[in-house]
Amino acid sequence: MPQNSGAGPAAGLYARLRRYLLPALVFQSIVIGGGYGTGRELVEFFLLYGPRGGLMAMLGPTLVLTTLCCMVGFEFARRHRAYDYRSFFGRLLGPGWVLYEVTYLVFIVVVMAVLGSAAGNFLRETFGMPYAVGVVGLLLAVAFLVFRGSDTIERVLATWSLVLYAVYLVFFIWSVSSFGEQTAAALRIETVEPGWIGAGARYAAGCVGLLPAMLFATRHIETRREALWAGFLAGPITLAPALLFYFAMLGQYPEILGRPVPANHLLEVLGSRTFQVVFQVMLFGTLIETGSGLIHAFNERLAETLQRSGRAMPRAARPAIALGLLVGAAALARVGIVELIAKGYGTITWAFVLLVIVPLLTVGTWQIVRRPNA
Repeated sequence: MPQNSGAGPAAGLYARLRRYLLPALVFQSIVIGGGYGTGRELVEFFLLYGPRGGLMAMLGPTLVLTTLCCMVGFEFARRHRAYDYRSFFGRLLGPGWVLYEVTYLVFIVVVMAVLGSAAGNFLRETFGMPYAVGVVGLLLAVAFLVFRGSDTIERVLATWSLVLYAVYLVFFIWSVSSFGEQTAAALRIETVEPGWIGAGARYAAGCVGLLPAMLFATRHIETRREALWAGFLAGPITLAPALLFYFAMLGQYPEILGRPVPANHLLEVLGSRTFQVVFQVMLFGTLIETGSGLIHAFNERLAETLQRSGRAMPRAARPAIALGLLVGAAALARVGIVELIAKGYGTITWAFVLLVIVPLLTVGTWQIVRRPNA
């Protein structure tokens, strides 16, 4: 008995972390690659509306909608035991779940094209490697994680999120200490471009549209209280690195608006080769995280459908499906990261507003409130 004295508290702490923090960390890992990994996304949805306008958009509609939808979404998944997006949207949208699947698959290809383009640019600009090396390396790493399955993906995404937080915090402190006067000057600009509320809402839709991709990480949640707290934490935890990155970019405003990969520009201005390599390695890992999470969700949806019909999904099918989607994304990556984010994201986020945010905050909330003890 004495040798197990610490096992109980340790096991209890681990269980609480899996219920309260794991969903937030996995959600953040899936969002970052397509949400703010390169910095171009923050320019398109926030900084184009002025430094103050972008800050209001991020701390207003983006944070509020993302947090509320995570709270409702986690509880909705718990009460229906819907941990793949087919089951989730079957309950939420009925036959309309097909519309989400079509949008999601298109979004996977667009996001993976952005990730592939970013990976190619990162390795080419940092290490002088051919563009194709970054793209192919990303594809193979994603396929490997998808092959390993949910448990491995959970551990990798949660662990890498902690690494990401540490690197982004250093990035923020260094940038603000180096360009504090420029940052303050940018925040004194009073011009706020119209449309910042809609931009913040659409950015939230892009984040929340990926919520069903991380439902496998909510299967540890057992009670409504756990689901609501996990969702409440997910919004701030997901967007905190984006806020740090945004402040770092303000020191280079307005020149940074025209940079296709703002992260690279900031690293070059800081002038540290060592930190540039560290940041790029961290960022390459986040691109792998996002790609793995998105494709794993699609595989989980297929596995659940096969299980209901009494069949098992062949393990080799998982990386095969991943490679198929990734090859299509690699071809699309030739379009260019700026065009993909400006046009591809812009259109799809409106679809996510209609298919995810509105149903969650209406039908989803009503179902939860109607049966509070379910």
